[in-house]
Amino acid sequence: MNDKIMITPKTKVGEFLEAYPELEDVLIDMAPSFKKLKNPVLRKTIAKIASLEQAAAIGDIPIDILINKLRGLAGQDEMEIIGCGHHHSANQDSANHHSANQDSASEPEWLDRQRIVKSHDAREEIMQGGHPLVTVMREIQGFGQGDIYEFTTPFLPAPLLEKVTEQGFKTWTKRENESQFINYLIKK
Repeated sequence: MNDKIMITPKTKVGEFLEAYPELEDVLIDMAPSFKKLKNPVLRKTIAKIASLEQAAAIGDIPIDILINKLRGLAGQDEMEIIGCGHHHSANQDSANHHSANQDSASEPEWLDRQRIVKSHDAREEIMQGGHPLVTVMREIQGFGQGDIYEFTTPFLPAPLLEKVTEQGFKTWTKRENESQFINYLIKK
């Protein structure tokens, strides 16, 4: 056992890559969407705030498989991860995030496009190293119950979705393709 960081679902992607640079390709091989980590700008921004748990949601990989593969290669014991069932979870947050990974998941009943109050395409901003969290939080200020916000990102923005859920929003994401995710937030 070395003195490097313990790999857990809460470990930040950036910390993991700093401690285990040799495992970067393993991570990227596990999910094509992780190739974006090669972009130095995204490496500085997204990797600092996204946890391995959120990365697993982005890459549509069961968290226990991701963590235990990385732990095994890093010489750490397997970890039993409770409540990591990929498609069933009592935790509403992970249910929200996993719905983004099921292309066949039907739109939620609350998604009425006529109730979209504001839209934002954050793809360019993210690819240039920006983070849409500040913009999104500012734009959803003052939303009334039933108001919907729509924004587009190049990958599932798991940390941001978690944040808005804490602010009293429900979320649903539609994956258009490998680099276009349309996220909907509704004020509960």
